[in-house]
Amino acid sequence: MAPRVLISDKLSEAAVQIFRDRGIDVDFQPDLGKDKDKLLEVIGQYDGLAIRSATKATEKVIAAATNLKVIGRAGIGVDNVDIPAASKKGIIVMNTPFGNMITTAEHAVAMMFAVARQIPEASASTHAGKWEKSRFMGVELTGKTLGVIGAGNIGSIVCARALGLKMKVVAYDPFLSEERATEIGVEKVELEDLLKRADFITLHVPFTEHTRNILSRENLGKTKKGVRIINCARGGLVDEAALADMLKSGHIAGAAFDVFAEEPAKDNPLFNLPNVVCTPHLGAATTEAQENVALQVAEQMSDYLLTGAVQNALNMPSVTAEEAKIMGPWIKLSGHLGNFIGQMTDEPITAINILFDGEASEMNLSALTSSVVAGIMKATSQDVNMVSAPVIAKERGIRISTTKQDQSGAFEGYIKVTVVTPKRERSIAGTVFSDGKPRFIQIKGINIDAEIGAHMVYTTNKDQPGIIGTLGTTLGRNGVNIANFTLGRSAATGEAIALLYIDEALPAEAIEELTGTGLFGQVKPLSFDI
Repeated sequence: MAPRVLISDKLSEAAVQIFRDRGIDVDFQPDLGKDKDKLLEVIGQYDGLAIRSATKATEKVIAAATNLKVIGRAGIGVDNVDIPAASKKGIIVMNTPFGNMITTAEHAVAMMFAVARQIPEASASTHAGKWEKSRFMGVELTGKTLGVIGAGNIGSIVCARALGLKMKVVAYDPFLSEERATEIGVEKVELEDLLKRADFITLHVPFTEHTRNILSRENLGKTKKGVRIINCARGGLVDEAALADMLKSGHIAGAAFDVFAEEPAKDNPLFNLPNVVCTPHLGAATTEAQENVALQVAEQMSDYLLTGAVQNALNMPSVTAEEAKIMGPWIKLSGHLGNFIGQMTDEPITAINILFDGEASEMNLSALTSSVVAGIMKATSQDVNMVSAPVIAKERGIRISTTKQDQSGAFEGYIKVTVVTPKRERSIAGTVFSDGKPRFIQIKGINIDAEIGAHMVYTTNKDQPGIIGTLGTTLGRNGVNIANFTLGRSAATGEAIALLYIDEALPAEAIEELTGTGLFGQVKPLSFDI
């Protein structure tokens, strides 16, 4: 059956057509997002939800979304999506961070021009029939120093535009390397230095606990007299009351804001002050940007629902379509390794350690790690996947560590998973053969070569004659056919293990009979999603 996607906000017809062309059953109801009760009533029917800002994907909506696998936000901001609730439910949340980069950067530059030349006030004055030529004395941008706080995707575009205007650009960004700063033609500085030197300051960082009020009253007081502040990023980055006070005192010459701490902004300390330009969150409001983000979210959601490719997810590692093709068997192996060890472990897990060797170490380790953790968690809960498993593990206080190493053995690459409990450590390793099939290659340090089936049996015993015969005859007596039989031992007359791939689940009677022989230390039936 084709996946079903609900579009509950206004998206372009071209985006709707992308879903249809990809074979997805799309339900385009652009006003449904405004009707909370109706959304709650129908959301359980869909695999995907495509939205803008009008639809609120609240915890209540997500709880009712019994089949939902992905929420796609056409745009950057996801304030209208309860990401923690979606993550716990195993729902991927995607956005389109690159579709409106140029538009937002251009708006910041336009706002800089507007506040430098007092264009909105001059326009209003002229419309009112006044001719106040001497009142609106502006400043040139050429030769001025622009301080850019945040030199990521949008910030770096602003830097390029400012350099084209013959401005000097200094940038503060903890993640900006000296090499990248040189590449984009800016001087990397600390925040204190930027505040002292900049004639214009523009912000291009997300709103987090670290960036909240990054231009606080204290930091605004450190700025050069006559500075102009531009914010087209996120509300809450600037102390608006403090900024209003300094605009009134004349320390700050002007401000241009597209975003505010509270939106929609009906009342704000910056309103009606001279040389303050305000726009209603128009950063992404161009025809081109709106079309771009709509098309991108349709492509991303289609890719995930049809191929498993994950792009621009906020709660799961991204896996490109090409990576999905190559990594598919390895992701499946990772899940099987985790699932095996999860089914074998009865005690609380305190740590999960994952070793990636050779070919496996060069892949998307975040995705493989999430798959391992999901496999472990599935042993105790079926309602878990690569999105929700890391959240659950964190809630349970489980430490997850990864190590990568160059090829160290006969295989081109392998993955080894070790779980730690208060009583013991348990490990298993596996690889993917050239036929694309995952194999278990080591259990408890004992080398094996086991094909993975939907139903399996794991046994431990002392290495002595009669074990194979007992297993074969007991399963035969209980009507269980053996598809594959793998043995391994630590040393002659030492500990041995057997892993059997069988055609159907092992009956309880067969488990009791094998245990009753006294030959086996452990008899464990296992099941895997193949």
